[in-house]
Amino acid sequence: MSAISTKGRMHFMVFTESFDAKVMCRFLTRLVGHFDRKVHLVVDRHAAHRSKAVRAWLANHKDQVELHFLPSYSPELNPDELVNADLKRSLPHTHRARNQTELASETRRFLHRRQHQPHIVRGYFCGRHVGYVIDE
Repeated sequence: MSAISTKGRMHFMVFTESFDAKVMCRFLTRLVGHFDRKVHLVVDRHAAHRSKAVRAWLANHKDQVELHFLPSYSPELNPDELVNADLKRSLPHTHRARNQTELASETRRFLHRRQHQPHIVRGYFCGRHVGYVIDE
């Protein structure tokens, strides 16, 4: 999972277990640790994002992070979906990951590379349906 900004910053976490509230809380904990001001995170309506555990975590960290929800069934409005599509296109075609460990390693390598390419990360906000204002 990743969090991207219109300024080209990317934070991510690769996990191998199912995405649930526990994983989301772990990601939020890591994410807020990178900032000294409140984070506003736009998310889809995945059950983990709306779970009791995440709501409780958010209540205890309301000065650090706030979630803003996209409309239901609107992946075209979610720039993070473009990160996922880019990842799938960019994974090596000559060497297919043979197991979960190799896939996680390839994913980390790709996301680390994107962290150093802010011009590409900013481009995720320029999708056909995504109407974000990029503040340079």
